[in-house]
Amino acid sequence: MDRLHRTRLLFGDVAMDRLALSTVMVVGCGAVGSFAIEALARVGVGHLILVDFDIVEESNINRQLFALNSTISEPKVDAARARIADINSDIKVTTEKIFFDENTQLDVKPDFVIDAIDSVPSKIALYKWCVTRGIPFVSSMGAARKKDPSYIKVAKISKTSVCPLASKIRKIVREEGIPDFDVVYSTELPDKNVLTDRTFGSLITVTGAFGLIMANQAIKYITNR
Repeated sequence: MDRLHRTRLLFGDVAMDRLALSTVMVVGCGAVGSFAIEALARVGVGHLILVDFDIVEESNINRQLFALNSTISEPKVDAARARIADINSDIKVTTEKIFFDENTQLDVKPDFVIDAIDSVPSKIALYKWCVTRGIPFVSSMGAARKKDPSYIKVAKISKTSVCPLASKIRKIVREEGIPDFDVVYSTELPDKNVLTDRTFGSLITVTGAFGLIMANQAIKYITNR
């Protein structure tokens, strides 16, 4: 039995071939993105494009799969590449150590994009990049300051509620004329305890669930094509 045997039993050979021939780009390799990447690697996506400018810090260890004592100070995309190779060395991994913004030029056309970015301007830039190229995508809304993953939902951005980040994104999307798109968000009211340096508390069971659900959106799209 091969490493994908249990997944193959669930999806069948045709769907597994689609996954193996697919390319998924994940922008943001942190708390949400790392779990999305892990799931995509373990399900057999053949090519992963990983975009992140940041390095691993000790404060990431509570919630990010690529954050280990052994990877502190490494670029997150390099730590991700090494972990993916240890899961399945047949996966092609392309890394881009950049901060995605409106000036980003990437000569790639993935089958699906996962947005796991924190910055609102960068999220908007990525939406426009995807729409211009006709690439389907899913975007993560606010996962910090939440404690209960049972509140997580998938909906069009126009149908979201409660989440402060989704509210801000909805307004910009309407103003910019960006077509409706899928997001993963939580209807749990954010916890009010914010540290003085404006760093938000976060819990791996919530951020990880966000990432896994986003990966599942990509998997559904690819296997159902």
